[in-house]
Amino acid sequence: MNKKVLMQRRLVAMQNHTFAVDTFKILRTKILKQLKLNNWNSFGITSPTKNAGKTMISVNLALVMAMEFNQTILLVDMDLRKPKIGWYFDINITAGLKDCIVSDKPLSEILIKPDIDRLFILPGKGQVSNSSEMITSPKMHHLVNEFKNYYQPQITIFNLPAVLDSDDVLASMDYYDAMLLIIEEGGNKPDEVKDSLKMLADINLLGTVLNKSENLPSHQNY
Repeated sequence: MNKKVLMQRRLVAMQNHTFAVDTFKILRTKILKQLKLNNWNSFGITSPTKNAGKTMISVNLALVMAMEFNQTILLVDMDLRKPKIGWYFDINITAGLKDCIVSDKPLSEILIKPDIDRLFILPGKGQVSNSSEMITSPKMHHLVNEFKNYYQPQITIFNLPAVLDSDDVLASMDYYDAMLLIIEEGGNKPDEVKDSLKMLADINLLGTVLNKSENLPSHQNY
């Protein structure tokens, strides 16, 4: 991996001792406490609408969680309509999650181990038009059970599409224990946030993250 390219693509967790890294570490610690308290080991990340930065949050959160020495992190790109995790890591994706379902490719041939300790990626490739039907298929259920037990101990992070753009998030809720909602400051309207929370009422909510904020975190000058 070219670290310069990763930085250009906003993998800020690759930096050392910056307020951006500290912000993700604070988020990591808050999430890990909730996971441990409730005996959860998986969660999804979504947003009300597209372009809120949920995938950027997903990859950086996976990076800082992998810095913990007692757990393996599996980052799954379940945004079947617009997978982008491979782009963030500057990885040439030859096959993805869809190929495990459609072409019966073994999970071992799809999983990617980047040059980052304790981090594994299950990428996406190509666009899927019948994404919600694929998500609820028996093959997907079997695959999710397989990769969630592939490494132990493990935390599985699902990068999901926007909750208001399709029924994919609703269709996938059985696969993870909780949800993190990313809100775009200036981009998401209050009604969009309210509608998203209503749609997520049946899943445990870890909390919300305000992205693209004009105000820097209060701890920056600590």
